[in-house]
Amino acid sequence: MNTKTQGNATPSAELLAHRALSPPAPSQLGGHLLVQCLVEQGVTHAFGVPGESFLAVLDGFYAYREHITFVINRQEGGAAHMAEAAGKLSGRPGVCFVTRGPGATNASIGVHTAFQDSTPMVLFVGDVGGDFRDREAFQELDYNSFFGPSTKGMAKRVERIDRAERIPEYVARAFALAMNGRPGPVVVVLPEDMLRETVQAHPLPRVEAVQAWCDPGGLRQFRQMLLDSERPLVIAGGGGWSVQAAQALERFAENWQLPVACAFRFQDTFDNAHPLYAGEVGIGLNPKLAKRIEHSDLIVAIGPRLGEMTTGGYTLLQAPRSQQKLVHIHASADELGRVYQADLAMLSTMNAAARSLEVLDAPNEVAWSEWTRAAHQDYLDNLAPQALPGQVDMAAVMAVLTKTLPASAVVTNGAGNFSSWLHRFHIHHGLSKGFKTQLAPTSGAMGYGVPAGIAANLLTQRVAFTIAGDGDFLMTGQELATASQCGAKSIILLLNNGMYGTIRMHQERHYPERVSGTALDNPDFCGLARAYGYAAFRMEHTHEFEGLLRDALARDRGTLIEVLLDPEVITTRGSLSAITQSALAAQGL
Repeated sequence: MNTKTQGNATPSAELLAHRALSPPAPSQLGGHLLVQCLVEQGVTHAFGVPGESFLAVLDGFYAYREHITFVINRQEGGAAHMAEAAGKLSGRPGVCFVTRGPGATNASIGVHTAFQDSTPMVLFVGDVGGDFRDREAFQELDYNSFFGPSTKGMAKRVERIDRAERIPEYVARAFALAMNGRPGPVVVVLPEDMLRETVQAHPLPRVEAVQAWCDPGGLRQFRQMLLDSERPLVIAGGGGWSVQAAQALERFAENWQLPVACAFRFQDTFDNAHPLYAGEVGIGLNPKLAKRIEHSDLIVAIGPRLGEMTTGGYTLLQAPRSQQKLVHIHASADELGRVYQADLAMLSTMNAAARSLEVLDAPNEVAWSEWTRAAHQDYLDNLAPQALPGQVDMAAVMAVLTKTLPASAVVTNGAGNFSSWLHRFHIHHGLSKGFKTQLAPTSGAMGYGVPAGIAANLLTQRVAFTIAGDGDFLMTGQELATASQCGAKSIILLLNNGMYGTIRMHQERHYPERVSGTALDNPDFCGLARAYGYAAFRMEHTHEFEGLLRDALARDRGTLIEVLLDPEVITTRGSLSAITQSALAAQGL
């Protein structure tokens, strides 16, 4: 009988020998195998809120407790934000576990942040068993419809594991999908009965991100475009940056003497103290930098999507064809040409792109030396604050912060006008110096900063400093209980102005003196923080901050510093009354 099979169906002798040497997989619950797969992927902490739909996974965390920690959160939104922060810090997927229905919908804010911020993340959702599926069982949800994998959705992909023996395959694929191309979140659905199955299987090996390199022909074209330019400007940011990539970017900029601005909330991509730094392109943009972008004859976008905030509502760079020549380098082919038709588009991961650019042969002299010097001077001039009312000078507070925090400190914030103090005045030395130092949501998610700071300290043991608004803090402030339970320490500067400040600002611009839905009657924040195990102090004058900060750095537990901020101090550049009066005048009132 001829037993020869087609193609490669017959295993090779080497493969058969390898299999003979490998011990058989032990029998274990699917939930245990899942945790074992996470350990193989290098996961040390998973964040989440427990649910009965994944009890077998929780038991797996107990079984492998010497290798991985399940961090017990107080709300799924906080857990997802912590996982997203872990992804930003490590460059590998942060991991979150939630239960079906309400757990998944609560966690969706972190998934959305990971999507818009291009952060690798995997959300595992416990689900109803296969025998109850499609009956609208208790808390059942269609996760494909809800998370909607697409360029407009919340997740890169939604997967469901129906057979326990395929857990290793799905986990490895989720990690690969989360890291490759444009990084982002992947949702994996776990039927309850599947997790209870007994299975014999081994985890697959650790997955590493695939590198895509710039086309040599494109690099030659790019070099000529630089040589033909008189006013080039680099905008760097987006996901996928490593320490090595940031250092290579710095060498590229130095070789060509290029001014470098950072995309919205990616300020640590380039050392802010470097003489080539031009500032952040985001909310509250320096007007001089905005003019410089408009007058540039070549924009080199390395990594950012060029979204609404970085482009000033698609006005600094007009879509779909900018007036400036545009070179767009991005890790996703889906992103290139989606909004902007660049003069040159190059598909590359940030590690590969920066390393290709740093060896690009530069001339002995460039035509834009004065342009570069002036761009950095514009940034330095923007550090000079405007006079604003009240007993607390926030620009001076930020100067103390920059002077006092170690260069490796992780600085976090949520969404609100309060964050503009950090963005304008704090100096990030950042990735080129060896550390990821900024965790902030380009998605504009309120409540991000508090859990992100806790996760940063827990995962890195570095100093974690969070600036929050009163409304922002109340979104996820309960995660201070998580910090106290797991031994994490963060320092929180809470700016209390008794309102949703950003919305109030826009309200005064469009409907002056008609306050509706923006005033806040706040609790005793210091008392609340103490109840959660944090030290807490109220600050009413600028000079108090340095002592409070130094004490907080020395303390062995977290600290909250509440600042009673004058409601008039609505932005870094002007008062609330000035905005109101300007709006009234415009309306002839």
